Amino acid sequence: QEQLVESGGGSVHAGGSLRITCAAPGEYYKRYCMGWFRQAPGKEREGVAAISTGDGSTYYADSVKGRFTISQDNAKNTLYLQINSLKPEDTAVYYCAADTEARNMGEVPLDPTRFDVWGQGTQVTISS
Repeated sequence: QEQLVESGGGSVHAGGSLRITCAAPGEYYKRYCMGWFRQAPGKEREGVAAISTGDGSTYYADSVKGRFTISQDNAKNTLYLQINSLKPEDTAVYYCAADTEARNMGEVPLDPTRFDVWGQGTQVTISS
């Protein structure tokens, strides 16, 4: 079972920026797509950004468009999420996930139920 490891979370003031990283050891090309998800206390896990590992197409939730940027370094088996103009409502545990079974083929890959490998998460806290 492969493992994904997130890092880079922390506490930031509103308006600030943060970059979180997901180390994805193993054969990166075997993952159909990768995504970032978040879960705030008392809320369901939601998809915020995803990327197709093959052609690099990116997808974003409407709530984060223009502020979040997902990117990947295939040579380093690493996924990134750059978060700018942080808001208190961005406070959550952020998870990276991989779809290794092509469940997202033909779909916008922001549904957490279509990702089968998950990291442990990294806490991001925004103070106003």
